[in-house]
Amino acid sequence: MSAARFAARSFLSRRLAATVPAAAPAASAPAGSTCPAAQQQQSQFHSSAHLEARRRSRFKNVRAVEMGLTSDAKIESFTKKKFAEYTEDEKAALAHNYPAEHMEAIEAAEAAIDPKDLTIQGRLRVDPYRMPYIDDFSEIQPIIDKRARRSAPPSHKARFMDVDEFTQDLINWADEIRRGEPMHRMKKLRDFVPEEFFEKPEGQWPKDVRDEAFTKFWAYLKEQKDADAKAAANATGPTDGDILSYILERSSMTDNNLQANSSLAPALPDKVPGVEGKYRNAIDPADDGLDDKGQYQELKKRTGMSVRQILQLKTKKLVHRRVVNQTRLGKIASDSVMVIAGNGDGWLGLGMAKSVEASIAVEKATLLAIQNMQPIPRYENRTIYGEVTTKVSGTIVRLNSRPPGFGLRVSHRIFEMCRAAGIRDLSAKFLRSRNPMNTVKATYQALLSQPNPEDLAIGRGKKLVDVRKVYYGGSVY
Repeated sequence: MSAARFAARSFLSRRLAATVPAAAPAASAPAGSTCPAAQQQQSQFHSSAHLEARRRSRFKNVRAVEMGLTSDAKIESFTKKKFAEYTEDEKAALAHNYPAEHMEAIEAAEAAIDPKDLTIQGRLRVDPYRMPYIDDFSEIQPIIDKRARRSAPPSHKARFMDVDEFTQDLINWADEIRRGEPMHRMKKLRDFVPEEFFEKPEGQWPKDVRDEAFTKFWAYLKEQKDADAKAAANATGPTDGDILSYILERSSMTDNNLQANSSLAPALPDKVPGVEGKYRNAIDPADDGLDDKGQYQELKKRTGMSVRQILQLKTKKLVHRRVVNQTRLGKIASDSVMVIAGNGDGWLGLGMAKSVEASIAVEKATLLAIQNMQPIPRYENRTIYGEVTTKVSGTIVRLNSRPPGFGLRVSHRIFEMCRAAGIRDLSAKFLRSRNPMNTVKATYQALLSQPNPEDLAIGRGKKLVDVRKVYYGGSVY
């Protein structure tokens, strides 16, 4: 006997001993005693795990009681309400749109389907979250339905046209778009003589017949000349649109210009039904075509300025850094940009942005700088009030007011900020670090935190008098 057969027989004997003999001692045991054999759980004869209970569905079942389908009367009322038959007016409307053969097919289909079967077996949902299971096949859904093939496919034997075939195709296209009267055969002198002289040569015509024919022929030629001149003045050749259509749409193969069935979806019309009037165009007619992309529409709402005023502001990129962010996917490089914006008359703004594309970062920083513009106090609209010192990180900037004609003796970044704010006389000094971004930030904070002499005078309870304006105004202004 092999080891496998012995193991199978031992396993089978243990399973039978655990199920069959356990019932005999259980009958003679007292009611209060606990027999191990009686408490032993009898399981199925298989090696899979035992399921404790039936698994409950995750979704709530919709019962017939909730739908009102428990009695024949309710089923009948539900059927009449949801699957009503066509009325006479509806049949008349269908007969107006469909021929007699289609109407017979519709009536046969209505008679073949029992509405009661749809009520009992269809289980139509009436809740607001129902899916659109019932489709109207009279409407084409571009997302689901395939595009209808309105033209036959071109011949597989088509080839590219040679020079003669292309010339003939061009002539046919020109004849199709020709405008004006069609060309006809010019009459000859023989057409103005009587029929008995029509077959005879011109030398055998009588003199009076020949003279009358010449008179009518010359009159005909003069009339045709005037008609041709009038037609040439009124007639027009192919337009630029016709030529462009010929270049782009005309087939260059010998397939009789048959258009193939393309997988390219048709373009949306100018006014989409059902969507017309629900969305506003991003282009504002008041912008006069200055913002066709809608770039400044949100900025207009936040600042109250027009697009023309926004475009007239002075902007300058002062700092551009290439930064790298270390992530689990590697080093992600991006551009960090700092831009200033001002109107040249006491307003200055600072904006910072970062993006993977440098152009996008500059655009975002420019919009933020325009949005963050604040008024800068100026003495005599040319310099600052007194001396201002500001510290940002390790950078200390000291700004000093200067007399008229002193100019801007500052670094190039502060020079651009002063020109955007409308400051013409100023001196600046960096006491410690010269970090570009910190210097710009410190200068901007210094311009905003100038000491106001009027506030100081009010705090001291005194009246402020500008000596230059009162006593020396004639020499200054």
